[in-house]
Amino acid sequence: MCTLKPGILLTETEYGMALLDQESAEYWTLNPTAAVVLRELLDGHSAERAAAALVERYEGVDSDVAAQDVRSIVEEFRSAGLITP
Repeated sequence: MCTLKPGILLTETEYGMALLDQESAEYWTLNPTAAVVLRELLDGHSAERAAAALVERYEGVDSDVAAQDVRSIVEEFRSAGLITP
């Protein structure tokens, strides 16, 4: 489970999600895969559940690949300062 850093605004888009840091005015767009991962985490689910959601959503995605993708995406979110553990 994680939360967005205070001051981060999130909106769903046709393509995925957009995030805006009100303090720094930095803006991020998330592709559909990253959007699924972030939504799962913000909904209180684990990284493992986020990987399972990718496998369910995208036909032919291997569970090990999905788990690796989730780890990479979460690390990018943390490095960008978007989420708190």
